[in-house]
Amino acid sequence: MISTAVESGCRTFFACDDIGIGVKTYGRWKERIEDLRSGPKTAPANKLTAKEREAVLQIATSEKYMDLAPSQIVPLLADEGKYLASESTFYKILKEEKMLTHRSKSKVPSQNKPTPLVATAVNEIYSWDITYLKSPITGAFYYLYMFMDLYSRKIVGHEVHEEESMGHSSKLIANICEEENIDKNKLVLHSDNGGAMKGATMLATLQRLGVVPSFSRPRVSNDNPYSESLFKTLKYCPEYPSKPFVGLENARAWVKSFENWYNNVHLHSGIKFVTPNDRHEGRDKEILEKRKEVYKTAKEKNPNRWSQETRNWEKEGKVFLNCLQKESNLDKRKVS
Repeated sequence: MISTAVESGCRTFFACDDIGIGVKTYGRWKERIEDLRSGPKTAPANKLTAKEREAVLQIATSEKYMDLAPSQIVPLLADEGKYLASESTFYKILKEEKMLTHRSKSKVPSQNKPTPLVATAVNEIYSWDITYLKSPITGAFYYLYMFMDLYSRKIVGHEVHEEESMGHSSKLIANICEEENIDKNKLVLHSDNGGAMKGATMLATLQRLGVVPSFSRPRVSNDNPYSESLFKTLKYCPEYPSKPFVGLENARAWVKSFENWYNNVHLHSGIKFVTPNDRHEGRDKEILEKRKEVYKTAKEKNPNRWSQETRNWEKEGKVFLNCLQKESNLDKRKVS
């Protein structure tokens, strides 16, 4: 199949990737090179005998130890002056005997990856999260709610409150949809799994607005990278106060000034160093075309300074969320 695809003009890399094998593996198969690994020819000297292995199984399945993990069985045996095998050996034998399956009444933990999303225009995918801002009282914080457009990186709305509540987040997303003229069933809102994100009031509001919710996996911050990156920019910029905010109004005023800087002054590296507002309003295309012409003119005047092409000022047409890096790069190559 790969040979047929390559003969028809497909690159070997893409053909192998579609089938799910590596290029080197395909090369070995094509050349019919045998696996030259000899492997171990003798059993390890420290391998348990059949009798010792049976003793481990008897202990692990005995009434006294059947409900304990090997990490607890081994120390208890040591307290009794017995040593049969190491903890890792216990686990290895139990795994080979298929005795490490989930036995609790609780649901088996699931780590299904969230649905991959791709934004090709503004107001298609929003990302939001809540972060802490220090208050004058130790142990007390202000809560910053911040929503951003993935495609343009624009902060489309924010609020600062003294508590974390799904009521605040519901009102904020409703105001944002009204200000941005979001049509029903056109927006996906991605967030973490906090109460303010998944509360009944918030979900009811999203349903009323026709906004599709999307959530990260529990305890996996990488599933919401754009909001995490935004908060890092906020808290590590030089203007961020080194001391706690003196009051709620002080915190709100500072975040408002940050939003103005971020949207209108900050040249964002993820969108070819234009401001989020320029990209959100569609002015980035003209800006990037002008930069492209500047570099083209400079190369024509002094071509010796460029051994290859000039800097790429092409507009990024897609923004990926929760796609594997390999898949994202592959899709970008196909697009280009």
